[in-house]
Amino acid sequence: MNAESYERLLPEITPANRPYWDGLAENELRLQCCDACGEYRFPDSEVCPRCLSGSFGWRAVSGKGRLWSWIRMHQRYFSAFEEVRPYLVAYVKLDEGPAVISTLVEAPEELVPDLPVRAVFEPGFSERTILKFAVQGQEPLT
Repeated sequence: MNAESYERLLPEITPANRPYWDGLAENELRLQCCDACGEYRFPDSEVCPRCLSGSFGWRAVSGKGRLWSWIRMHQRYFSAFEEVRPYLVAYVKLDEGPAVISTLVEAPEELVPDLPVRAVFEPGFSERTILKFAVQGQEPLT
């Protein structure tokens, strides 16, 4: 993978999203959780989309979820992914509620909706760890 091209695609780390990135660096998925109603949210926001409270904290979540949808990307869309085509873009519904779009690694040839997945953490990009998902029960990436 072209690391320089990939790094340009990553969002800026800001004070608002730093707890998310710090969690990934510690192999932990952290999400904002509303102090008023307990709703988890992703991506981060200033107010809760459910109750509009501005009071929240960052909490570690299980990293487990279900595959809701996916596409197998064959065409070159970003040069950073030139060498890894085809790759799987996955829409994962986390057990805690929010949906996350990421990549599915080491996936079986046949996928089915509602397949259990878990977070895996891939270090090495701009000194950041990247969130990806793998089918639950598979060995972690090394």
